[in-house]
Amino acid sequence: MKKVFIVLLVIIAHNLFSQNYSQYVNPFIGTGGHGHTFPGAIVPFGMVQLSPDTRIDGSWDGCSGYHYSDSVIYGFSHTHLNGTGVSDYGDIMLMPTMGDPNLSNKDYSSKFSHKNEKATAGFYAVKLDKHNIDVRLTTTKRVGYHEYTFNNSGNANIILDLNHRDKLLEGEVKIVDPKTIEVFRRSEAWATNQYIYSRIEFSKPMKISKKEVNGKQEDQLYTGTRLALAFSASVKKGEKISIKVAVSPTGYEGAAKNMLAEGTSDNFEAVRKQAVEDWNKELSKIEVKSGDKDKLTVFYTALYHVFTQPNINMDVDGRYRGRDNKLHMADDFGYYSVFSLWDTFRAAHPLMTLIDRKRTADFINTFIKQYEQGGKLPVWELASNETECMIGYHSVSVIADAMAKGITGFDYEKAFEASKNSAMLDIFGLNAYKNNNYISIDDEHESVSKTVEYAYDDWCIAQMAKILGKKEDYQYFMKRSQNWKNLYNPKNGFMQPRKNGNWHEPFDPREVNNNYTEGNSWHYSYSVQQDIPGLIQAHGGKEKFEQFIDAIFSAPDQTTGREQVDITGLMGQYAQGNEPSHHIAYLYNFVDKPQKTEEKIKYILDNFYKNAPDGLIGNEDCGQMSAWYVLSAMGIYSVTPGKPEWETVTPYFDEIRLHLENGTTKVITKNTSKADLKKLGFENIKPAKDIKYDELTASPVIAADRLFDFSTKVEITPLNDKDKIFYMTLDEGDANVRKTFTAYKGPFAIYKTTQVHAYAERNGEKSSVTVANFNRRPNHWDITVNSTVNPQYTAGGKFALIDGINGDVNWRKGEWHGYQGQNFEVIIDLKSPQQFTHLSSTYLQDNRAWILMPKKVEYYASMDGKSYILLKTVENTIDPKDEKMQIKDFAAEVLPTEARYVKVKAYYFGKLPEWHQGAGGEAYIFIDEVSVK
Repeated sequence: MKKVFIVLLVIIAHNLFSQNYSQYVNPFIGTGGHGHTFPGAIVPFGMVQLSPDTRIDGSWDGCSGYHYSDSVIYGFSHTHLNGTGVSDYGDIMLMPTMGDPNLSNKDYSSKFSHKNEKATAGFYAVKLDKHNIDVRLTTTKRVGYHEYTFNNSGNANIILDLNHRDKLLEGEVKIVDPKTIEVFRRSEAWATNQYIYSRIEFSKPMKISKKEVNGKQEDQLYTGTRLALAFSASVKKGEKISIKVAVSPTGYEGAAKNMLAEGTSDNFEAVRKQAVEDWNKELSKIEVKSGDKDKLTVFYTALYHVFTQPNINMDVDGRYRGRDNKLHMADDFGYYSVFSLWDTFRAAHPLMTLIDRKRTADFINTFIKQYEQGGKLPVWELASNETECMIGYHSVSVIADAMAKGITGFDYEKAFEASKNSAMLDIFGLNAYKNNNYISIDDEHESVSKTVEYAYDDWCIAQMAKILGKKEDYQYFMKRSQNWKNLYNPKNGFMQPRKNGNWHEPFDPREVNNNYTEGNSWHYSYSVQQDIPGLIQAHGGKEKFEQFIDAIFSAPDQTTGREQVDITGLMGQYAQGNEPSHHIAYLYNFVDKPQKTEEKIKYILDNFYKNAPDGLIGNEDCGQMSAWYVLSAMGIYSVTPGKPEWETVTPYFDEIRLHLENGTTKVITKNTSKADLKKLGFENIKPAKDIKYDELTASPVIAADRLFDFSTKVEITPLNDKDKIFYMTLDEGDANVRKTFTAYKGPFAIYKTTQVHAYAERNGEKSSVTVANFNRRPNHWDITVNSTVNPQYTAGGKFALIDGINGDVNWRKGEWHGYQGQNFEVIIDLKSPQQFTHLSSTYLQDNRAWILMPKKVEYYASMDGKSYILLKTVENTIDPKDEKMQIKDFAAEVLPTEARYVKVKAYYFGKLPEWHQGAGGEAYIFIDEVSVK
């Protein structure tokens, strides 16, 4: 009887406290500024996101299809991305018009005013000014509901344009009857092979009044890669046309089943009401009290954005399209899509482990199926496509966090197998990472970010192994999780890139460059979430580490190097607008200065989240920006997902009620103890038994002139003063000579092209071997560059153009010279007249990075360096539209010529044309080696 009473009390208390929390949702938050959200009608985690599109150009601020600064609507499509940094979706676009139909988006689009626009949870409405049409939208998980009111009598049109936004690879429209059509769209954008099917039902018979089709037109079937149709009917003044659109990733049968399950209602208001109930069910999981309506709006809109994705991506019967592009059945779990894991592993997924354990298990079951059907866990999955966007293998963080917090409903062994597989691949620098225990600039671009994030992920895998009792795996991955130590420079406290065995110089921690992912060294020098005590120790203790945290907030609030639009919300160099910074303010807790955490978190909550269209300080990033707010407002944050505990701060609201799936309610106030907050929701988790593991010995640094004239001094430095160094050298011609390592006693000179190998040893533990190559110059020419090199792409100086070292196709490693918006001209002084018959210079093309082959290259010769004779012109033969990253040697055979000076002139492509995403921008020329033979 006592137990029953307690349960009833919890339920009654919940019901008494529950309110219409959806009333506080403002879908316009984040639609301005750089939030990249959309205001349309959605339900929690739904397949359909029915929203207006005001951007069709693929621009960065138009990633969601909508931006608050716009005044023209092109149509209403059924899929959208919430706060991403790359454009996609916008599928199955409909647009109502009147009069003679036109299939040009410039003609069927309409002006609108925000004063005639409304968006609430599960509902969107707007007046289209052009033809005085009122539009209302609502939705279920898989069916979008449109209601168009034509305020004038005449000919009404519904435009269906399958070429809307991204590239149409394959389109099909089938006329089932005058009120029903079926549509197939296969498209390419960020997801390179996206399938969507739909069943569209009109409330009255419609006739095709205009069409644009470049394929088949037979038996009410239209196909092609250019496909737009106008469906028309006469209407009276004030008449409504309702449309229901069911979508499916699997086929027409799936769309029909989804329509039957969720699209039978003809009562728009009933569907809208159900959407509100769906939202209240989710939003009421966290109930907050405040007298400030704006604060309530910001909080519940943040929770709304967290629940916008991942999106259910299977039909009502459980059929889904897998990563192998085949159809499968999900019998006992929900299959989802849209996993922005580099962002969401930090806060969105930890939040879900607290309030939605069942859906967390569904996400992980989706991961496992994607591993089984696609060969690896998702990195950034979209519409059953792996985009390979961002870095790391952060699915393992979500899995480890769930396992550590006791979430069940998925196969732990299979999840571990999939996680280990991701860590053992040879892609994106992982091969070098496994062999050398870090990634250098020579191995892979974004080497620092990849090293530190792989190390965290490895720690996550180790935690899984520990839970499963896999001792050897635990020890292996715990050692790998220390790989950050190889890029930690003890002299300055920063995570610094290494190149050719040495620290890369010059080094500016504020510089945004190709060694970091969407950031700089400030942002990544705190990214050791798995071993914060180790990072503190590396800095020399809590006091010094506190000073280092202070330093990021007090640094100048300007970055240097490449402009990176994602870096926003700066407090010094701390960037709340981008994810790598999100845990940093909480690190004060680790140095016994919680009051500093309090100060920073409150400032961010007060200033960077607003009830306004530009109310997000950076991209929403599929709920991560908002999840940070939700957790921090509750007084908790997961600095280290994979640990069943929270870092704490004073709650932002007077009272918070957290309703958990087990039926219990947790009440949080400003007086809740830090200990209670720290274990909130995970009080009964028992840690796995400890297993010993080895400490990693960091690899030594080898310094010398990479290119030298006659000799250079080699100095080898350990990263820990307690390490002993052993080395060996391989000179030119030593390839078949067996050599052994000897103890390093001090700097030494080399006189030939030499490869130096060195490792550190401490307490019997050896580091990986550092390998560095030092080249004696193959010539003693001089060089004058008559163009201005981009400071990001100097390859170490002008002699890189004649050093005999060729850059590879991955130009981000830094071996290429880059010149933007100008022709390239270089003069080589051979020092004395020499005869030659062969001239060449090597260029690179990466269309998507604005790097295009020169239009032509001219070679000149001169005896005095003043009067030049044109010897040969080599025309470009590479199509500028070719997106393959490739290298071309513009070689020229000439008659035997004697000269002292050789001039090379390469003509840049010019401004990027309309077909290019960066249209109007200036193209780059990338050049590496110039040869005279």
